[in-house]
Amino acid sequence: MTCIVGWIENGVVTIGGDAAAVSGLRVTQRVAPKVFINGPMVFGFTSSFRMGDLLQHAFTVPEQRGSESVDKYMRTTFIDAVRSCLKTGGFARKENEVERGGTFLVGYEGRLFYIDSDYQVGESTDGFDAVGCGDEFARGAMAILRAGPSVDVEAKLRRALEVAAKYSGGVSPPFAFVQGGARSNSGVPAPRD
Repeated sequence: MTCIVGWIENGVVTIGGDAAAVSGLRVTQRVAPKVFINGPMVFGFTSSFRMGDLLQHAFTVPEQRGSESVDKYMRTTFIDAVRSCLKTGGFARKENEVERGGTFLVGYEGRLFYIDSDYQVGESTDGFDAVGCGDEFARGAMAILRAGPSVDVEAKLRRALEVAAKYSGGVSPPFAFVQGGARSNSGVPAPRD
């Protein structure tokens, strides 16, 4: 139903996304982009436009406490705030006592995180990631592009989205890109738990 791609280069996160809204065999290109900046973070979402609306317009990115590592912050403070926002906005659902949200990428402090529908926080060692129905095609393209000649990051992500659109019926242009989520401490990686 979409393809969102993310790439880390020189401590900056770039996220790109397609415009497809899919319902059965019907595909509509939406005006509202699936990628955006909210405070110090850059986001790209799949799952639901409602979730994206909440993350972009209702979610207040919580401050990271000085002694809190980025890992701990993302897995506790950040996720707790996301859960609260999605519940308040009527998006989060609970089935068999298991709470579910949606899936999105978020760039913060020069790192790219994958947030799964069970609020799991993942981080790939590849320096790139993708979510949505075109994710496998895009990841394959990005792996090849990572090993290839130096090309502008947006051009790499555009090519990955074009590949996903070619091979997945749920991905379509136009594509949008945002950049942010840079390290705030002069390029020194944040400590990990």
